[in-house]
Amino acid sequence: MQNISKIRFLGLVTLLLFPIPGFLMAHYFYHLDLNAFLQLEKANFIATVYGLEFGFVYAFIAYLFMKAPFFDSVPTKVDHLISQLPLTYLDGIMLSVCAGVGEELLFRAGLQLWGGPWLTSLVFVALHGYLNPWNWRFSMYGLIVLPFIFLLSFGFIQFGLWFAIAAHFAYDAVLFTIMINEKRQSHPDYPSH
Repeated sequence: MQNISKIRFLGLVTLLLFPIPGFLMAHYFYHLDLNAFLQLEKANFIATVYGLEFGFVYAFIAYLFMKAPFFDSVPTKVDHLISQLPLTYLDGIMLSVCAGVGEELLFRAGLQLWGGPWLTSLVFVALHGYLNPWNWRFSMYGLIVLPFIFLLSFGFIQFGLWFAIAAHFAYDAVLFTIMINEKRQSHPDYPSH
């Protein structure tokens, strides 16, 4: 149980602390105040729904690729996390919210303003460990995620921050839900809530 608490804590750190350097970059380089950084005036229902749809669809496409025999010996970090900890569906949703909000405020609303969509996308995927020159098979997962992050970065430009947050949340939530469900089916003692 202690490891689950650590994962939940790290989720909250992502949610609450990752936005700080993002805001500082946006404020320092572009003189944005907190309201402009959060793009609250640009938040709209349609862009958010587009983000959710994009994240859901891409997650299912990515999942189909991850189920190819090539990836059988290449577990993702989420696979490892779920296999090591009895995460519940609620944990998966909570971690998806934390990553969607915290990481998008850092990368899209902060770093992307300075580094642009291409560099920010590469940095994002590399920092998640999915571009590993010492493990080319693991890097193949990075090649699945990278187009999603590129499209997310350009979606941020076109539709705004809340599109990116919604897409990131939906992508993570779908993968967490599928993987937790698979774990529950193969291990009946795995927690469900």
